[in-house]
Amino acid sequence: MKHRFAVIAVALACFGTAHAQDTSMSFFVTSVNPGQGGNLGGLQGADAYCDKLASAAGSTGKTWKAYLSTDSENAKDRIGAGPWYNAKGEKIAEDVASLHSDKNNLTKQTALNEKGEVINGRGDTPNRHDMLTGSKPDGTAAPETCGNWTMGGTDGAAIVGHSDRTGLDESAEAKSWNASHTTRGGCTLEAFKSTGGDGLFYCFAAN
Repeated sequence: MKHRFAVIAVALACFGTAHAQDTSMSFFVTSVNPGQGGNLGGLQGADAYCDKLASAAGSTGKTWKAYLSTDSENAKDRIGAGPWYNAKGEKIAEDVASLHSDKNNLTKQTALNEKGEVINGRGDTPNRHDMLTGSKPDGTAAPETCGNWTMGGTDGAAIVGHSDRTGLDESAEAKSWNASHTTRGGCTLEAFKSTGGDGLFYCFAAN
């Protein structure tokens, strides 16, 4: 009888371990732009950059995807099923639907970079809260994507969201994490900085 209980206990322990929620980092904001403004090397280059930053921060075994839309791909379709956690193990969203609803937990305090650092927002100097997305509020593609993330000059524009959920007013756009407004003055880092950004973007683990 004791042996049977021991077997059951071991089985339950294994079951619990197998189903324990992985709360290691599966979401972050890039700490710095790769260096060419809106020219991220397309989606492939942006994904590789997410992976590079994640690896430097000690993350392993994950497939990283940039939350960016293009003419042929929606950001919401690139990032896996969730759930996603920041560098401190705080849940950002349970799934794609909740991420694109009022149920997400994206705030200035939770939208951390890969090092676990808070990103400067409105009221900070400099303000870096504009996140490149090229997306509409539902995560589908918007027309403004800096040429599908291949343009880094004075032409083009990109849709950005506010990582701190704060803007000039109380509108839904000002508080949107992924679709607040269009950049102005092209796709250079200087242009991004003029509207409150630094060419940063979101990275999600798709697995």
